[in-house]
Amino acid sequence: MPVFEYRARDSSGTLVTGSIETLHRDDVALQLDHLGYIPVGIREAGGKGFSFLKGDLFRNRCVSPEELIVFTRQLHTLFSSGLSFTYAFQALMDQTENPYFKGVIGQILAAIEGGSSLSDALERHPKIFDPLYISMIRAGETGGILDATLDRLAQMLEHAKETEERVRAATRYPKIVLISLLLAMVILLTFVIPQFARLYSGFKVALPLPTRILIGANLFFHRFWLLLLGFGAAGGWCARYYIATSSGRLKWDSLKIRFPVFGPIFLKTALSRFARVFGSLSKTGLPILQTLDMVTMVVGNVVIAKWVREIRESARKGKGLVEPMRASKIFPPIVIQMMAIGEETGKIEEMLMKVSEYFDRDVEYAIKNLSASLEPILLVGVGGMVLFLALAIFMPWWNLISVFKGGH
Repeated sequence: MPVFEYRARDSSGTLVTGSIETLHRDDVALQLDHLGYIPVGIREAGGKGFSFLKGDLFRNRCVSPEELIVFTRQLHTLFSSGLSFTYAFQALMDQTENPYFKGVIGQILAAIEGGSSLSDALERHPKIFDPLYISMIRAGETGGILDATLDRLAQMLEHAKETEERVRAATRYPKIVLISLLLAMVILLTFVIPQFARLYSGFKVALPLPTRILIGANLFFHRFWLLLLGFGAAGGWCARYYIATSSGRLKWDSLKIRFPVFGPIFLKTALSRFARVFGSLSKTGLPILQTLDMVTMVVGNVVIAKWVREIRESARKGKGLVEPMRASKIFPPIVIQMMAIGEETGKIEEMLMKVSEYFDRDVEYAIKNLSASLEPILLVGVGGMVLFLALAIFMPWWNLISVFKGGH
């Protein structure tokens, strides 16, 4: 059996070296992960040099949404079949191709075999399992409905992924148009406009305003492109830093739901998430105040989260959920009516899922019509840019033709 030498770092960053006898190089990385070490390099004994894992294992040190969905679906199937946690997680380890995720599943299995609950074992990996995931698992364990909870979790993850993919697909065409327009402007300013500027400079003719603007932009771009790049990078960093603050995030989220065309999609997606998470957590048996606490963390918009806290406070005082929703001016009247019926009939979870479906239909319709909504804006923008470039380039030619005719 081959012997592999390794270099790794422990939790304190100390370099650890040694050797492991195993069949495959990937098994070495997996065993090191079990030991709590971060692999740095692995080579077969007698080899020429260490094969550093930057391009291999480190590339897989994250878990994609698709992998998490598959993991949740498979765990639900195995658990609902009556299999033990040990067998279920061993089967998941065998089927997982991502070496990092395979190691994490092994650590979860070891924690469960050591006496930890599933939620406690998952909580040790916050980069993979967010607070909502862990809270739903814990509620499922407490209520004895873990199989149903895993099914709801998988549905929520699948729904979020599908919505993200639909938005990405709908915005692909506008992105291509804008990027192409930007590239065309860069090419014009870099190669085309300088030639026209040299040509026009030889004639004693007053240039039209569009041409002067274009030549001025060309000169500014060539002289200060590095400064522009620096200002752009600094502006992007400052914007990200400001949005990371509480006041900046509040203003950004408030502005985001008011954007033309995209604003209603952002708003309805966040409201759908609110209703879906609220309904799913309520079905697990969590107390309503704890459920609303969790919803504020995962709704994805601090403006809506602020009103969720208002709803929580109203529920805490025994005033119900509907009045803060009506005061927010965010929730449509039909949603408020459905929530009021849910409170009166005691079927709040059922109504929340219907609210989520209502918003999902609205979001799907808005996404389908996104390209059609953006086309007029793109046509006006592109048409205006083409008209400006045509005037800037061809108007001086008309003036030159007039000068030549006058000279003859």
